Amino acid sequence: MNVNENYLKLPGSYLFSTIAKKVAEYTAANPDKDVIKLGIGDVTQPICPAVIKALHKAVDEMGTPEGFHGYAPDLGYSFLREKMSECDYKARGCNIEPDEVFISDGAKSDSGNIQELFSEDAVIAVTDPVYPVYVDSNVMGGRTGVYDEKTGVWSNVVYMPCTAENNFIPSFPDKVPDVIYLCLPNNPTGTTLKKDELQKWVDYANEHDSVIIFDSAYEAYISEDDVPHTIYECEGARTCAIEIRSFSKNAGFTGLRLGATIVPKDLKRNGASLHDMWARRHGTKFNGAPYIVQRAGEAVYSKEGQKETKAQVAYYMKNASYILNGLKDAGYEVYGGINAPYIWLKTKDNMTSWEFFDYLLTTANVVGTPGSGFGPSGEHYFRLTAFGTYENTVRAIDRIKKL
Repeated sequence: MNVNENYLKLPGSYLFSTIAKKVAEYTAANPDKDVIKLGIGDVTQPICPAVIKALHKAVDEMGTPEGFHGYAPDLGYSFLREKMSECDYKARGCNIEPDEVFISDGAKSDSGNIQELFSEDAVIAVTDPVYPVYVDSNVMGGRTGVYDEKTGVWSNVVYMPCTAENNFIPSFPDKVPDVIYLCLPNNPTGTTLKKDELQKWVDYANEHDSVIIFDSAYEAYISEDDVPHTIYECEGARTCAIEIRSFSKNAGFTGLRLGATIVPKDLKRNGASLHDMWARRHGTKFNGAPYIVQRAGEAVYSKEGQKETKAQVAYYMKNASYILNGLKDAGYEVYGGINAPYIWLKTKDNMTSWEFFDYLLTTANVVGTPGSGFGPSGEHYFRLTAFGTYENTVRAIDRIKKL
């Protein structure tokens, strides 16, 4: 039997699996060390009371003949799709209808699965550095060509470098891609684009018949008024953009798993409706979320839910501010932390990303994420997350300042 050889092209293990393995080995060899983890982007605050209340109510319903729910509808329950259409889009002046909202079991799943809509010879472009799932899933889909271990570059991927020299804002690629991945606010750099800057990307995509995959997982952390919360705030985005949304970072659903992908009915390529294609995929490869989880998602939009989840976002941004200012005081070159829960820093003494990982782990007992894991332009950079507890965040940064 033959296997999908595209999987065999993937270098090493998944970034965060490698980190977990290294940390486990270190703690096993040094059980007396108090290791603080500011690496993985997992939340640490308990789910808010409004959501817990909704979960309990939905569980009780499931225990009655009248309230029992089996398989969720292909697109998701209308009560959640309507809330998202109303609160996330129409409230911002964006005409996104409920039947253009596809509920799923998380943004990560959709980020990896969305590439199935495109042909094997489609050319993808990614900002560099960026969330590794975009490239990895396209490797699995057979689009990325040959991997160069020395440079960390795939031969068929169009990279759009984001460095200190261009303020981590990508330029239009030299080669016109079929699919453009934009994550804003960006993971890992924390970069955002103002509305007029994002509008240029929408215009570019429409002009060249490209499709933008817009990951807005961190939109709840945007603090500046001129930064759009959705790509559909830009004129013409309905004909070129798919948006992926998450409940993990704004409402702490990393353990519940809930997300959504927006595919407008106006988005067509080569006469085919990407909306209809995605709907067909949902029906075949069902990746919806259970009834009780979707009711929990609905509760996020309640008055109490909005107040409580915004308080959690503020908690993490307080952490981000402490990290940002603490590293500045320690003499580090730092970015992000304003519109995103991530701080992007230049490594000390021009260390490689993994050398700096080992340095922080062994000297300060602090875990972060090597920048090279997000792409070749991430080398000599490092990411720290604000998703720890405030107490651990303070302890971690104080340790780094004493090095």
